[in-house]
Amino acid sequence: MKLHQLRYLAAVAQTGLNITAAAEKLHTSQPGVSKQIKLLEDELGFQIFVRDGRNLTRVTPAGQQVIDRAVRILREVQNIKRLSDDLKDEERGSLSIATTHTQARYVLPEVIRQFRERYPEVRLHLHQGTSEQIAEMAALDRIDFAIATGSESLFDGYSLLPCYRWHRHVVVPRGHPLAKHKTPTLKQLAAHPIVTYVFGFTGPSSLLEIFAQEGLVPNVVLTARDADVIKTYVRLGLGVGIVASMAVEQKGDEDLVHIDASDLFPAHTTWIGFRRGGLLRKYQLDFIQLFAPHLTRRLIERAAGASTQADVEQLTAGIEVPLR
Repeated sequence: MKLHQLRYLAAVAQTGLNITAAAEKLHTSQPGVSKQIKLLEDELGFQIFVRDGRNLTRVTPAGQQVIDRAVRILREVQNIKRLSDDLKDEERGSLSIATTHTQARYVLPEVIRQFRERYPEVRLHLHQGTSEQIAEMAALDRIDFAIATGSESLFDGYSLLPCYRWHRHVVVPRGHPLAKHKTPTLKQLAAHPIVTYVFGFTGPSSLLEIFAQEGLVPNVVLTARDADVIKTYVRLGLGVGIVASMAVEQKGDEDLVHIDASDLFPAHTTWIGFRRGGLLRKYQLDFIQLFAPHLTRRLIERAAGASTQADVEQLTAGIEVPLR
């Protein structure tokens, strides 16, 4: 049994039993992956996968036990490498972060500036996408940190720590009928076309559900992933914008009126996530604390070593998450 065979095995499992995708992830050939998995099965004396011709159709019960152990072994190998890197040079390395446009545009710039001042030799890679795209990068182990809001169920195997809470704001052009209202009602909002985030209309606290509780159906004319895009179409008169509070800028948005909608919609919590069971390097711990100063180093390390997200939530129970 060789380490690279375990890597091939884990990659096949992570790519939904797609050998071609696993080979691409590992930068090797599809026949090579198939051969090594067959050699491993021959050595073990039982099948890890059930096959239909050349296709893998499912994992056998025994195979699942092997895969689970292989993933843990590979994680420990990675931990040893990280420990070695820290012992050799804790100020040098790379950090890959996947997040949404709103976080990358409005929240992370100052955090990254401070981090770069502290760790100029660490290479930063910032990826932007939807929660689904971020989860895909996480599942393929292409990132160190995921930063998002909601969609927690997509991040299996990740420890998710609460960073801050935020509310929605209503955005309208100056002179708009809603501009004179300090806090408009849902009924008043529903009387106008609405422009908001794609994710704003999914999940248990979605805008659709909140309007529905009042017997209202909002007229959503456009959805976008980018707050800047939403504000652009609000300026064009397409509708009333509903954006995250951190997307409200004092400079650059002088032509718009921003109305606090915290009385209308519940707060959301943005979290940072990382693979459970992994060893976090010193600069990774420092990044988390720059982003969420209320999280102590001990809590972060305990969350990294937790067995389940339920264990992580027990660790964070009672923590006051700041409102941004």
